[in-house]
Amino acid sequence: MSIGGVMRTSTSGMNAQANRLSAVSENIANANTTGYKRSYTEFSSLVLPSSAGLYNSGVVQTQTRTLISEQGGLSYTTNSSSSQAIDLAISGKGYMVVGDGETGKYLTRAGSFVKNGNGDLVNAAGFILQGYPLPEGDTNGVANGYAGLVNVNLNASRLISKPSDAATLQVNLNKDSKLIDPAATSAQVAAGTHTAGTTPKNQASATTAAPVSYTAKESIVTYDNTGKEVILDVYMSKTAVGDYGATPPTEDTWEYAVFDRAKAATTGASAPFPYGTGGLLASADVKFKTDGTLSTANQTLAVTIPNGQALTLSLTSTTQKNAPFQTLSQTKANGNPPEMVDKVSVGDDGIIRAEFKSGASINLYKIPLAMVESPDNMTALPGNVFSAGLESGTVLVGFPGESGIGKLVSGALEGSTVDLASELTNMIESQRSYTANSKVFQTGSEILDVLVNLKR
Repeated sequence: MSIGGVMRTSTSGMNAQANRLSAVSENIANANTTGYKRSYTEFSSLVLPSSAGLYNSGVVQTQTRTLISEQGGLSYTTNSSSSQAIDLAISGKGYMVVGDGETGKYLTRAGSFVKNGNGDLVNAAGFILQGYPLPEGDTNGVANGYAGLVNVNLNASRLISKPSDAATLQVNLNKDSKLIDPAATSAQVAAGTHTAGTTPKNQASATTAAPVSYTAKESIVTYDNTGKEVILDVYMSKTAVGDYGATPPTEDTWEYAVFDRAKAATTGASAPFPYGTGGLLASADVKFKTDGTLSTANQTLAVTIPNGQALTLSLTSTTQKNAPFQTLSQTKANGNPPEMVDKVSVGDDGIIRAEFKSGASINLYKIPLAMVESPDNMTALPGNVFSAGLESGTVLVGFPGESGIGKLVSGALEGSTVDLASELTNMIESQRSYTANSKVFQTGSEILDVLVNLKR
C-alpha cells in the first residue's frame, strides 16, 4: 500500500461527505419550498487491483438522487376560488404540466399559482400552468405528449358571454284542465260547430282574429350569440284526452308552443296571448301516461334561439296530476350575458370555471395531469420542475381521477418532503465522517513527511 493511495482514498472520502453535505444543505434550505422533493446521496466503492503482498486502497464514489416520486403532505389554503391566485395539489402519481413561456414543457408538483401581468397563471418560479382550452379545444388530450396544451390565462379584463343551448322546464299540469281546440275558427265559434266542450285556440298558423286561449304559461330567459337576453314564452294547452281503458290505452296530449317575446305585438292584461302570426319558434305534442308521468318519447323540445344556438328544452320530471298548475323546480337556462369574471374555481375534474356575479359560470380550461413510469429518474431542473427522458420513460397525459394518475386538490399545496430531524442527523454523520477522513489524510501526510526527512 502506498502513502499516495492512502491520501487519495481519504481525499475521495472527504469529497463524498462534502457531496452528501451539499445535498443535506439543499434539503434544509428547501424545507418550506412548495412541492420540493428531497435529495439523498448514495455511496459506492471503486476497488483497485491488489496482490497478495500489496493492497491498493480504492476510492468512494457518490451519486445524488432526488426522490421525485415521494408524496409530500397537503396543507389547505384559502386560494381555491379567486381570479388572482389558485393553489393546486395532487394526491397520487401525477404531475402538473407547466411551460417556460416558449416551447419548453415540464412537470411539477409546485402548485401555488398567481396571475401575472399577461393574465397567465404562474408559480413561484415563473412557470406557466398548461391546460386544454374549453369548449373549443381538445378536451380529450393525447396519450404521449403535450399537443394541444396552451397557457392557462385568466385575463378578467375581457367580457365573456355564453349563448344558451340547454334549458329546463319542470311543471305539473292539471289533469282536469279544460280541453282546447287548436283548429277552431271565429266562424265555427259563432255557428257553434267547433268541438263541443272545448275552448277555441288560435296561434301563429291562423290568420283570423278568432278567440284565443291556452291552459298554462311559463317564461325562460335565454341568451343569443352576442349575449343578448332572449325571453321565451312557453304556452301549454291540453288538446286531447286519452282513453285509458282502450287496448292499448291512449294518452293525454298537451301542445307546447314556444314564442320569442320580442315578436309580441301587444302586452298587458288585455292581450293574454299577444302573438298574431309571428314569433313561434317551436311546437310539439307532449303525451302523458296513465300515471301522470311523461311518455318516454316526449322528454325534450328542440328550439332555435334567434341569432343563437339550437337549444334543448328538457321537460324531464314534468307531471300531469290532479293538482293545480305549478312549477316543480327552478325554470332555468344555461348561458350568460357579457360580464366581467368575478372569480375562478377549479373542480376535482380539473375544469377551470369562470364565475360571474349573476351566478352564471362557463368552462375555460381543463387541466391535465401527466406521469412517467420511473419518476425518480427524471431530471430535476431549476424552479422545482422535472424533465422526462429515456430513463424515466414516456410522458403519459390524462385527467384527474383517471387511470390511477392521481387526484387534483384545489385550495391545497403539497409541502416539501424534507424531514429536518433526519437531515440534521445526516449532517452530523457527514461531519464526523469528513473529520475521520481528514485524520487519515493528516496521518498519511505525516508519514510522507517522515519519508522525506529520512536523509537527514
